This record gives sequence, structure tokens and C-alpha cells, in this order.
Amino acid sequence: MEHQLYLQSRAWQEGLALMMENLAGRCLPENEVVDVRQALHRITGTIIRAKRNSPHFAASAMDGYALRAKETHGLCEREPRWFELGVQAIRVDTGDPMPEGMDAVVMLEEVLELGERGILLQTPIVPWHNVRPVGEDIVEGEVVLSVNHRIRPQDQGALLAAGVLKIEVRRRPRVGILPTGDEIRPPEANLEPGDIADSNSTVLASLVEEWGGTAAIWPITPDRFDQLDEAILQMAASQDIIVIIAGSSQGRDDYTTQMLAKHGRLYLHGVAIKPGKPVALGEIQGKPALGIPGYPVSAFLTAHLFLEPWVKLLQGLSQEAPDTLKAVISKKVFSSLGSEEFVRVKAGKVGDRWVAAPISRGAGVTMSLVRADGILRVPRLQEGFHEGETVPIELWRPVSELEETLVCIGSHDLTLDVISSHMKARGGSGGIASAHVGSLAGILALRSREAHFAGIHLLDPQTGEYNHAYLQRFLPGRDIALMNLVYRTQVLIVAKGNPLKIRSLKDLARPGIRFINRQGGSGTRVLLDYLLQQEGLDPEQISGYEREEFTHLGVAVAVASGAADVGLGIQSAAEALGLDFLRIGEERYDLAIPREYLEEPRLQVMISVIQSRAFQEEVLALGGYDVRETGVFYT
Repeated sequence: MEHQLYLQSRAWQEGLALMMENLAGRCLPENEVVDVRQALHRITGTIIRAKRNSPHFAASAMDGYALRAKETHGLCEREPRWFELGVQAIRVDTGDPMPEGMDAVVMLEEVLELGERGILLQTPIVPWHNVRPVGEDIVEGEVVLSVNHRIRPQDQGALLAAGVLKIEVRRRPRVGILPTGDEIRPPEANLEPGDIADSNSTVLASLVEEWGGTAAIWPITPDRFDQLDEAILQMAASQDIIVIIAGSSQGRDDYTTQMLAKHGRLYLHGVAIKPGKPVALGEIQGKPALGIPGYPVSAFLTAHLFLEPWVKLLQGLSQEAPDTLKAVISKKVFSSLGSEEFVRVKAGKVGDRWVAAPISRGAGVTMSLVRADGILRVPRLQEGFHEGETVPIELWRPVSELEETLVCIGSHDLTLDVISSHMKARGGSGGIASAHVGSLAGILALRSREAHFAGIHLLDPQTGEYNHAYLQRFLPGRDIALMNLVYRTQVLIVAKGNPLKIRSLKDLARPGIRFINRQGGSGTRVLLDYLLQQEGLDPEQISGYEREEFTHLGVAVAVASGAADVGLGIQSAAEALGLDFLRIGEERYDLAIPREYLEEPRLQVMISVIQSRAFQEEVLALGGYDVRETGVFYT
């Protein structure tokens, strides 16, 4: 039956509704009493009323003299009058209690003269002029805060002024998190091949804290039925919500669904989302229980979909809708029918429109969550979106930050992240949102007005020059400024010690040598094809020529991990991973910037960073770069 439910793969909204329908009535918010001074960000559990007036005495609102208002009647410029100090006029400061019998205050600057006879006034005042009456701010018994209100610093101040020292707030929902799997290790462990560091537990616990709950992470439990059984029963005895990480798929050692069925009920196994399909929804001893997939992106997304609503419900809150904006998608998005897909995107405002660039879609690519500015949802009965189509983006960053962000689409280079870091160090919040799609795709993005600039390093085989010919060919009539970022060394990246004795490009055609390539349209791919032609080598002779990576670091990682023997990339990528390399040649890496954007303040900040000594010194420290023309504009 469980296998059939998994294959049924219903919409995630249906799964959550089914779970809520069966459990929500039994999972009601509970209150506890806390000191107001410790109540920041807590949710009020009842209406809170004032216990005293504020102010609780009539107080002077100004520095001046307290008077009896009726004694000032008839005053005018022609008939000023003296008021005797200590009898008719008593000196008060702001906040002082009003002296007995006095009902008004004249400000110091309204006194014509101060002398032995007292103060001289010429203007009458009315009762309670410049006086704060009892209860002006808060009246005893009035509602200070409503129920289900998130307490802010100003709320704490009002409560204390109203004489409220302790309040009832929602008890923080307790969420037990159980990391499972024979291959899972603590983050501090030395990992062996096949081991996986447990990052999911910390991410989920921090999300729970962000949503207002408390999280308890159980020890990592191997895929043993009896040990899992014991851990889950412990959690059920002390926690309000139970989260089991991994074990929710259909592998031989996946026991989560069996645990739900044994100790409670399994409502649904598998939802029509991507990533995150193998979710298990159920209850254990009457408490919500979730089987969360082990891939980091899947865990993060499914926690938002299924865990956040329960943490909010147990605080008497509803889930807030995310901020959204409409953006033009810079690249066609393909998606399979039947599953709602959550595509991570980078976003920025180019000209007068928002642009969103899809980034890595793998369920295990944690950095896609770090780099993403938001999510594009592809409906389950839709096959994707066309390039240039306007789509809704759910934001993970404030619009104010995105408005300061520069969009770079083009070739990958490590120095782009260095530029972004320097820009933020100068007080900006935007930096650079870069999508690594290759030099040629970057030029096409400029043509579509989807980027502020593109990183390019395209060699023209006819002239041996870089970039100019491609800009003229693909952007005729467009005024593009070309600024050098760096000269960089292209190398053959090999394992430490070069165990296969690779000496030149010709060795790529040797039997048994596994090559890792860059994607078509990238400058490195253009360079490789040019060099292969010069050497008289046929790409079909090279094992792995068709296997592509989208970044230089991706190439280096493939070599470092043993997935490939050699790849073409920049020297800094090889040095970053401690690999050996063979120098192939130097290339020019430029930034192509439409002149219409050059005067924008954020572009000027970027150019200033690039031309700074601090940036150039940091680039040189990476290795494999030359900054002899960095920041120079070509005519």
C-alpha cells in the first residue's frame, strides 16, 4: 500500500491539507507566562490590558513654570503682569509632577522677564496647557496588545509603562530532528569516501528557530530498525513535532514510512514536487511527523512547505505569503509534466525591468540555496517557461538589496566574487549576481538587455584577437564599452604529481585519458577547439570531450575527485584545489558593458573597485592572473 501511495504522488497542497484535516484539531497552541523583558519576538497568547495609567500623575510636558491658568486671564501686551515665584509660579522641568493646585505650564521662552518680583508674562494660557494628564498615553484597563501579536522592542516598552511585568505568550513549539543514515557523519568528522556531513540538522533547526520554535537535534542514528524505533519514541515523548531526515524514499534501508505506520499513521508518501518528491507525511502518537528527504535542497524546500505551517499553527499564526515580483526569465526553463518544480534564480533590475537567471537545479547543490535570490515555481502541468517570458519570482532577499545588485551573465571567473565582496565591504548590499553560462551566452544576454555586463574571453581564430569581433558580429550598432578585468593563464589541470604524465594537448587523445570539457559557447571551449585545430586533433579522439562543466572550479573538482584525469581551465582554479597544471597560454578576460549603464552609481562603484590597488593585489594572490591592464577601457 505504501508503495502505491508513493507512486500516486499527489500535489503537495493536497498532502498538507490531508495532514491538517486529521491533526490540526488536536494540535492547539499552548501558553506560558514569561517576563516582559524576556519576551522579544514571542507571540502573545491572550489580550493584554494595562494595569496602570501612563503617566500615572499629571506631569509637566515642558521646562518652565507651573501656574494656575485662571490667574493669567486678562493678560495682554499692554498689561503684562508679575507672578510671584514659589507662590504663583513654580519652576518645573519636563516630566516633573505638577505642583498641588497648578494646572498649566508656561515655557521658559515665553517668560518676558525673570527678576526678584518673579516672572513677567503677557500671554494668557488655558488649563492643562503643556501638561501631560493622567492616562494621556495609556489608560488602565485598555488593550495594549492583541492576541497573536509578535512582540517588538517598542511593545516591551509600552507593556512596562502600563505596569505589565509578566505576560502569557505562546509556548514555543518543540521540534525534534532525527538525522538518519549509515553514511551520515557529524560536521566535524574526517570524511571518508561515501561519508556525508550532517548539515541538514543545523539548517532545519535554524529554520525552526527563525519561525519561532525550539529545535532539539537527536544523535545521528544508523539505518537500523530497532535504533530508529527507540529514537522516535523518545522524540514523541518530549516533542510537539517530529522530523526524520532521510529514510523516506524506497531504498532497502528506508524505514521512515514503516515507523509512521507502526506508531501512528502514514497519510501520504510522495508528493508531486521537484526536488523533494519522497516526503512522508503522517503522525506519531497524535503528533505531526514528517519524513524529510536527505538531499539538502530537498530538505530545505520541503521544510518550508510542510514543517513551517505546523510551527506557525502551534503559535496561533498562519503562514505568510512570500514577497514576489515579476521578472523576465533569461533562459528557457524545461520541466517535466506531473511535478511542481522549484527553480532557484538570481535576480536583478536591468534598466526598467527585473531579470531572473536560473541557477543549478540539483537537489544536492547546497550553494544554489546560498546564491539564489528567489524561487520560480513551475506548475505541475506545465513544461516550463520560454526565454524572455515574464514570470513570478518568490523572493528570498529584500527588494532593496536586489535593486542594488548588478547582473552579470557570461563566462565564469573567480575574480567576480572578489569584486562583489569588495563592493559590499564599501557599504553596499547588492554586489554582483552572476550566472555562468559562457561568453557567447553572455553577449546574447546583453543583446536581450538582460544583464548589466558580461564576462567574455572569446578568441577570434582569424585574427588571434579577443572579444572585439564577437561584439561587432552579435551586437551591431550597440554601444558597448570593453574593459579589461584580467589576463589569465589557461592550463591543463591534472592530479597532484601528474601521475599520468600528461605533457601537452596531444596527450588528450591517448587511450584511457578521461577529459572534462567546458560547455559549448564558453571562451575556454572556443580556445580548446582552436588549439585542437592547430594541433590537428579531432575532438572525437578525446574521451570525455562531450562531458561538460559550467565553471572552471567544476573542471578542477572533477579532476581532484578522480572523476576525470585532465581538463582545460584557469590556473587559479587548479591552485585553489591544490592540483598540478601545465601552462597552455594566456588569454584576455574582459567585461562588456553597455554604455547606457556606465553612469549608474552601482556600476561606478564596481569600476572603482576593479581599479583599486586592494582588489588587484587580492587577485594576484590567487595565482594565474596578470593585472597589467585591469580597469583599462579599450577603444
